Amino acid sequence: MALFPLISNFQYDFVLQLVAVDTENTIDEVAAAAAHHSVGRRVAPRPDKVVRVRRQGGEAFYPRDAKLSDTDIVPMETLEFIFCDA
Repeated sequence: MALFPLISNFQYDFVLQLVAVDTENTIDEVAAAAAHHSVGRRVAPRPDKVVRVRRQGGEAFYPRDAKLSDTDIVPMETLEFIFCDA
């Protein structure tokens, strides 16, 4: 377990956020941490959607159940958090 800083580029938010997560967090847990800083503050809640995660400018989403430590994400990388259909 290690602290892991990421940059959150959350859909519909105009602010990039520094988010500290743990290397043992799943991608869904990373998405929840990013949502905590944006949804309900500058981004309207979308309870009918799930938040998916991809690399900034990427097209493929990371698997929701993958552990952060098992991905190719590096510290301080910018990730996009996108609302998608469940």
